[in-house]
Amino acid sequence: MEDNAPVNLFQQFKDSILNVYANGEMVYKIKGVYAKVSVAWEYQAPEGAGDTHYSVMRGSKAQLVIRQGAEQNYKPVLYIEPHHFESEESDIKQVKSAFRKIEAKFPGVTLRQLSNKWEVSIPDEYRIGHEAHFAQVTEKFLQYLVDGKLPAWEVPNMIAKYYTTTKALEISKNF
Repeated sequence: MEDNAPVNLFQQFKDSILNVYANGEMVYKIKGVYAKVSVAWEYQAPEGAGDTHYSVMRGSKAQLVIRQGAEQNYKPVLYIEPHHFESEESDIKQVKSAFRKIEAKFPGVTLRQLSNKWEVSIPDEYRIGHEAHFAQVTEKFLQYLVDGKLPAWEVPNMIAKYYTTTKALEISKNF
C-alpha cells in the first residue's frame, strides 16, 4: 500500500459493532415530582447553527425556559415565564428583587420584560462558546484526577445522574 493511500477503517474493522445510546427520553418521579429528560442528537445542525438547546424547568410560580433556535440566532437565551404574569404584582416584584443579586454578581446581565415573560440578556463577554466551555470542563476534570477526588458537592450529583441514566437504559431494554 502506498504511504499516501486513503485507509478505509470500516473495511479494516468490518466485524466491529459500535452501540451508541445517544437519543432517548425518560420520565420519572423524584421526591414526588415528575421529571422528564429528552435528548435528540441530530445528524446535522440547522443551517447557520451549531448545537441547539431547549430546556424547561417548571416551578409552582413560573417556568424557566432556555431556547436556542433561529429566533435566538442560535444562541441560548433564558426566559422566565410566570404562570400568572399580569395578576401577581407581588411575584413580579419578587423576581425583580431577586434578579438584583444576579446583576450585582454578573454586571451587564439584565432582565428585559416582554409581553408575558422576561428575557435574561447575557452580554457576549459571558458567552465563552461550546469549545471554550469544553476546555474548562476538561481542565477541571484533569485537576480532579490529579487531586484524586471530586469535590464533595459533585459526588451526590454524579451518583444521581449515573444511577438515573443507567437504570433508564436497563428498564428500556425490557420493552
